[in-house]
Amino acid sequence: MLQGAEVVGIISERDYTRKVFLKGKRSRETKVEEIMSKDVTVTSSNEPVENCMRLMTEKRIRHLPVVDDGKLRGVLSIGDVVKHIISTQSATIEHLESYIHGGYQ
Repeated sequence: MLQGAEVVGIISERDYTRKVFLKGKRSRETKVEEIMSKDVTVTSSNEPVENCMRLMTEKRIRHLPVVDDGKLRGVLSIGDVVKHIISTQSATIEHLESYIHGGYQ
């Protein structure tokens, strides 16, 4: 949730399930600000992917808002991070296989 340009909260499926569904509240009568997580961890677009993965693992979060100069630029998901890491590892494996099979002479 944004207030001006500042990220003041984030809502997840987990928030909804724990704070609305399991408590028998009605979605139509519940405001986002009542159930959102307010202690939001953010990152910047200059942060290395490995650091984001570590942060998401340590904090047990699956979404990480990307904020630059006080403005929300996007939201990084754990899926985005995993896809990037797999892609990078695949490229490294291909490079090494090519080297082993004599691709570089």
